Amino acid sequence: MQTDEGGQGAGDSRSGLRDRLVDTGVALVDAEGVAALSLREIARRAGVSHGAPRRYFPTHLELLSAIARRGFAHLGAEAARALEAAGPDPRARLAVLARTYLAFAAEHRGMYELMFRHDLLESGELGLRETSLPLFGMLTELVARVRPAAEPAVVAGALWANLHGVAQLWGWGSLQLASGVDDVTPLLTSVLDAHLGPEPR
Repeated sequence: MQTDEGGQGAGDSRSGLRDRLVDTGVALVDAEGVAALSLREIARRAGVSHGAPRRYFPTHLELLSAIARRGFAHLGAEAARALEAAGPDPRARLAVLARTYLAFAAEHRGMYELMFRHDLLESGELGLRETSLPLFGMLTELVARVRPAAEPAVVAGALWANLHGVAQLWGWGSLQLASGVDDVTPLLTSVLDAHLGPEPR
């Protein structure tokens, strides 16, 4: 059922049109990737006229940013759940957090790509203080406990960059080909050892 910009569709009893458009975009990027996220296609999938998104998102970038914020919220929730189940050891918790990050990137390739698109990051629409900085704060706090003599934010930044590179190259298949491994675990261990020092035996 297609509605006009002011109409109420069946799904609007649960949430507003704005949320429905974002929900649709989240499902679409997970299923078909970033290239599928045109305003027209999101409106079509949401069952509204192609002009309806403009009422809530004056630009395409604003709608993409709202969808990407959902991705950061999802990743943050996954990280919080994983840490809640982890033990008290800070290095083990860092490993759990890193593994959660890599798993999210592997399982949600389209969303992960969208979350770190340079045009969204540069536009300021994403609200990095509310999206990625809380995740980075978790990482920095744990690094500070493992390497108290280091500059935690610097080490955490280098570790995040390394994990991001692993996630991207693994998603493209490049790391599997270059390293000859089909499990990301040995790479994750090497990344943590490189930034935190070898794990005590």
